[in-house]
Amino acid sequence: MKDRKTGLGKMLVFLLLSIYAIMIIYPLIWMVLSGFKDNQGLFLNTWALPEEYLWQNYAKAWRNGIGKYFFNSVYVTSWSVVLTLFISTCCAFALSRLEFKGQKFLLIFIVGGLMLSPQVSLVSLYKMLQKLHIYNTHWALIVPYVAYRIPFTTFLIRSYMISLPREIEDSAYIDGCSTWKVFAKIIVPMCKPILATASLFTAMSCWNEFMFALVFIESDSLRTIPVGMMNLRSSLSTEWTVLLAGLTLSVLPMVLLYLVFQKQFIRGITSGGVKG
Repeated sequence: MKDRKTGLGKMLVFLLLSIYAIMIIYPLIWMVLSGFKDNQGLFLNTWALPEEYLWQNYAKAWRNGIGKYFFNSVYVTSWSVVLTLFISTCCAFALSRLEFKGQKFLLIFIVGGLMLSPQVSLVSLYKMLQKLHIYNTHWALIVPYVAYRIPFTTFLIRSYMISLPREIEDSAYIDGCSTWKVFAKIIVPMCKPILATASLFTAMSCWNEFMFALVFIESDSLRTIPVGMMNLRSSLSTEWTVLLAGLTLSVLPMVLLYLVFQKQFIRGITSGGVKG
């Protein structure tokens, strides 16, 4: 009787998760397929498969600005991820594996950044970027992105590092390794799962960020995907299938990134990534 209840419970959980997966996946599939239709096919046969696959919709969306916005987003996101991971990993190593005066205060100071709201600092950031002469450049986005991602990423990586055994590290010190070598050759390779997790979180946050990208960038040639799609909507207001093609191209990198690193992402979350 107990086994039967367990089996029914598993079936119910599987059914609920399947329904949830369909609710998430189906709109993405619909968006991809709708990008191959013409406007008539979209409105008259909304839920049907395309009668003819119009690849030119994707080509037109790319030519009308998606390509430019795409590479801007890749540039900004790549630099933001690299700088955030480097700074956060160094901070997490110092806060989890070293002992020094004021360590707890520094941890509270860094993690306290999680309570800061980007909207509140918009005006001060605007003035600061102008004084630094990086307003209306890609660095006007990279600097705030890195600053606002460091607290969460440091907390995440530090939590994982705390769960790592110290025996290997101590053996390396006995063999004459310096602190930097222990960090680069031992700790960082052991942290690959959580680094992949932190990279995904940071990349998705930077790729989809809209407010800073709208306020700190004026030149259309420097705009990223979220703001670029808004501009594209006004220029292609009657070509809905081309807009859907552009949306597909804009979400594709994050979907592929998750599919490639999903194993490391799950390992990073489950094996110590959320421990204190």
